[in-house]
Amino acid sequence: MNIKNHYDVIIIGSGPAGYSAAIYTGRANLRTLVLEGIERGGQLMITTDVENFPGFPDSIAGPELMEKFREQAARFGADLITSLADEVLLKDGAPFKVRQGEDWFSSESVIIATGATARFLGIPSEAAFKGKGVSACATCDGFFYRGKEVIVVGGGDSAMEEASFLTKFANKVTIVHRRDEFRASRIMLDRAKKNSKIEILTFKAIDEIFGNELSGVVNSVRLKDTRTGETMTMPVDGIFIAVGHDPNTKLFEGQLELNAEKYIITKPNRTATSIRGVFAAGDVQDDYYRQAITAAGSGAQAGIEVTRFLDHKE
Repeated sequence: MNIKNHYDVIIIGSGPAGYSAAIYTGRANLRTLVLEGIERGGQLMITTDVENFPGFPDSIAGPELMEKFREQAARFGADLITSLADEVLLKDGAPFKVRQGEDWFSSESVIIATGATARFLGIPSEAAFKGKGVSACATCDGFFYRGKEVIVVGGGDSAMEEASFLTKFANKVTIVHRRDEFRASRIMLDRAKKNSKIEILTFKAIDEIFGNELSGVVNSVRLKDTRTGETMTMPVDGIFIAVGHDPNTKLFEGQLELNAEKYIITKPNRTATSIRGVFAAGDVQDDYYRQAITAAGSGAQAGIEVTRFLDHKE
């Protein structure tokens, strides 16, 4: 194995968690490598306006915010490679080894910030309006639908929570579910049913989304009956997909301790994982908040923990 370079810390993944971690480790004079992934910046790269990140009262575009994060990480000396980590060797402890293409890198510590990917429906029109009328985060985008009508797709607790939250802004929220049985807990389902702003349509699935792709305005959807195949068109201003998230942890299976949903398990109130010297930050270990600000915060925590870990190790 030919090791190309040795670092104090390798950060796998970018986005708010990865870049924040790099800012902290860079400022601590730790030699830092960030493997950003193919699409650097994470899910904010498909978010048009971010209005709930402190310091930007007039909002900021997601890609612009991530570019500022990236520039700040580079300013403090982080080496940034816009590529995936293809293989990691963690179980034997430090020095840890990470492969990118044909190149191997080693380090005294690792921060994992690979995030989680929202599940979507997979229809072409959904992709065309993603971030422009189609969202996977009501907390992030609900404000934009004040006084409008929206659809929430899903049948679990997340769908019920998203729908209830959206009633703070939207005039009407329609929950669309392909069955008449729900994975949601009874209390969450009853809460949604009792909300006068929420309507629940069962045995329905979104078949097509219509709108103006140039302006990013959704105006209607075609719903398909999952039993009969019959379709109906329904006017709507926005669509929220709430069918779950998948943490990007396949690379670490069999090496790190994961929970039943494949999220990395970290120690209570820490970012340390089951392997000494390996830390995890952001949505890859957080299945509850899933916000840019909380990801950035946990990235900062990981950066601080790595710094103290290496100081103690020395």
